[in-house]
Amino acid sequence: MSKHVPGPIGYIVKRYPRYSETFIVNEILAHEAAGTAIEIFALRSVEESHFQDILGQVKAPVTRIRDKYTGPDTIWAMIARVRDTLPGAWDALARLDGLNGQDIVQAIDIALHCHARGIVHLHAHFGTVSTSVARGAAALAGIGYSFTAHAKDIYCDYAENQYLDLKLRDATAVVTVSDYNVGYLQDRFGADAGRVTRIYNGLDLDRFAHQPPSPNATGILAVGRLVEKKGFHILIEALRLMAAAGRAAPCTIVGSGEEAENLSRQIAAAGLQDSVTLAGPLPQGAVFDAMRSAAVLACPCVVGGDGNRDGLPTVLLEAMALGLPCVATDVTGIPELVRHDETGLIAVEGDPEALADALTRLLNDAELRQRFSDAGRERIAADFDVAVNAARLRDVFTAATASSLRGVA
Repeated sequence: MSKHVPGPIGYIVKRYPRYSETFIVNEILAHEAAGTAIEIFALRSVEESHFQDILGQVKAPVTRIRDKYTGPDTIWAMIARVRDTLPGAWDALARLDGLNGQDIVQAIDIALHCHARGIVHLHAHFGTVSTSVARGAAALAGIGYSFTAHAKDIYCDYAENQYLDLKLRDATAVVTVSDYNVGYLQDRFGADAGRVTRIYNGLDLDRFAHQPPSPNATGILAVGRLVEKKGFHILIEALRLMAAAGRAAPCTIVGSGEEAENLSRQIAAAGLQDSVTLAGPLPQGAVFDAMRSAAVLACPCVVGGDGNRDGLPTVLLEAMALGLPCVATDVTGIPELVRHDETGLIAVEGDPEALADALTRLLNDAELRQRFSDAGRERIAADFDVAVNAARLRDVFTAATASSLRGVA
């Protein structure tokens, strides 16, 4: 059982809500179910029209932090207010290297909210702008901060320095979502990453009734943003190879994104218009319905040209919890979840022939699909229960808060 967190926790995210970040909503709901007060700070405006079905269950208030300021007088007034309100803030400002002007002003805003609302700790998701602002706000407010590093924030080659080294150094605690990430961060950053803890993202298993796939199911399902790292261009080539080999299969790709037009052209060039559907974004409930009727989920992740890659896609957790067997690739931490020939099949990243072989093998073997369905659900229950994993995260918050109160953070 997790220790009691001695006050509200402020969650800092770039945008809230965001359809692809179901794991954040799951985590907040688990904290609230355990009695922990959460306040959400969003740094940028909402850009999407589809959201998670469970969003309405979140009780935490959302404060949308202004990200555009008119004239120096407004900014100076905020600096003067934080100087007069928060002891030590002026000295903290002098120590905040690695932040740009917008980060600092938003950090001031959040620090003042923390002081007014009695927030005892800040937690950010992704080690980019949200953690930049969390680092600044925590220093100004005299509290600690932690962050969860995922994938893009670790591996992407950003044009501007994200100062991940400073964030790792100054955080009272750091979490990441796979053992693979832990090893990478420790290899890259050495002692500054020595405190990184692996806590998997999780699901509320009560929402995911296990249902083995129908022996007669024939469809392939893929879900995700239509961007390079999702590897849907590799999937379409695999489907072309399967059709050429006499094993055509219907496939639905759910999602939207910058690669939609390219994927549509690729489908047409391959002559797959009658069997491959780009369905666009769908509500979460409709995605789960599609999972219950499909034969296999394809998750053909690749490393993008800029280094961007997935960590542990939530869609894999959801599919395996529901009982849909999965074919995925050997990118980052995915093999920690989809264990080859145990809980699913792993194909070599970027290899359409290997992906086609794995999909064909599963489509041709109803008994194997049943075995992976059962084993996949057991794997999710063992290590990806959000109630258990959120409790571990609250233990991190409690320890970090105690450390800050002792003045050693």
